[in-house]
Amino acid sequence: MKSSIIISIIVIVAMTFALRASNNMVVTTVPLLAKYEFSMGPTEIGVISGVFAGFTFLASAFLNSRLCAVRRKFFFMLSSVGFAVLLPLFYLATPFTIWLLAALSGFVLGFLMPNIVTSAGLFQDARTRERVLAIYTLSLSTSLIVGPSLEGLILMKYTLRQAFLFFAPLGILTAALSPTIRFPASEKREPAKFDQISSNPYFMTAVYNILSYNVPFAILTAFGGIYAKDVFGASYAQIELLFAVFFAASFTVRLILSIKHFEALFNLTYFGITLTLIGLTLMAISKSLLMLAVAFLLLGVPHGLTYPISLIYISRGFEEKLRNAANSFFFSIMMIIGVAVPFVAGAVISLIGMRLAYFSLILPVVILLILIRLNQQKLNRLTAKRKPITSKLRLYPQPR
Repeated sequence: MKSSIIISIIVIVAMTFALRASNNMVVTTVPLLAKYEFSMGPTEIGVISGVFAGFTFLASAFLNSRLCAVRRKFFFMLSSVGFAVLLPLFYLATPFTIWLLAALSGFVLGFLMPNIVTSAGLFQDARTRERVLAIYTLSLSTSLIVGPSLEGLILMKYTLRQAFLFFAPLGILTAALSPTIRFPASEKREPAKFDQISSNPYFMTAVYNILSYNVPFAILTAFGGIYAKDVFGASYAQIELLFAVFFAASFTVRLILSIKHFEALFNLTYFGITLTLIGLTLMAISKSLLMLAVAFLLLGVPHGLTYPISLIYISRGFEEKLRNAANSFFFSIMMIIGVAVPFVAGAVISLIGMRLAYFSLILPVVILLILIRLNQQKLNRLTAKRKPITSKLRLYPQPR
């Protein structure tokens, strides 16, 4: 039993690393390619980032969430091959084909990421499941340190276009590992209705939590590198190293989560949001590249916290037969933010500039903080009906 668990974890970690490192390379490099190779403005850059996220949303919400396990596995493997083919084609991108490549890359991602998350949550024991989810997110952070660091070194000698070729082997590795990812052996088909999933307070807590960070993170990935170059004169290599610092902080937090099991999650949620607000403020008032690096460092901490905590909320709130639908809808909401925020941000930056745009992010984060607090009260009432509330707030697994 232990050996099978270890093998499953190794497969999940390896594929997650390969996919996320190469996918993040696309997400952070395409905006640079669009601006400095194709002379696109902020609005166009925001739209192209939105196109990528929008097609991910379509695949995840309307297709992946509705498929049975057998068909999901087929499209999962097909999409992994598609991603391996698309990645090196960015080397040949033109101002016209880059839109198609972004759309297709986003579309195949919608079949890949939710199913890896679901695979990581298939373990029956709750503590094992939550630690595997933490290890999964740790592998995400590892890839997001190694990927930008490697790209930073590559860009010291090679062009933005050529960098895509160096990451192509990771796409091939993703395709090679895809048949080994676990899917449910048998799965009762459940109507994937959003109202059924969204009525669960655990799900909405996960959504509010992830949105509190994904709103600023969507802008950071689309415009953070451009902000560093245009305002502080950073080189391409320095931009990638800034992201490496960011993801190093995220990695450290997720390493802690993979080692230590947390029952009470709300304190971590509030801590992450507080650091998000501080980091956004520092982004807006930074006067040097060093201050900007500190802002990236601070924002890396909530990046490490919010995603694994949200996955644990979902893991505790849903039985196995509904987790794929919950994960797909959850991932889809993340992608909606990925569509809307870069598009809106591009227009806002054109009007008020980068610094004020970062200041403007503080208000939606505060609103989400209030919504989380209100939902915490709802969960308190829910747990009070089943178990006495202790002095330390806990979220209990879904009652049978």
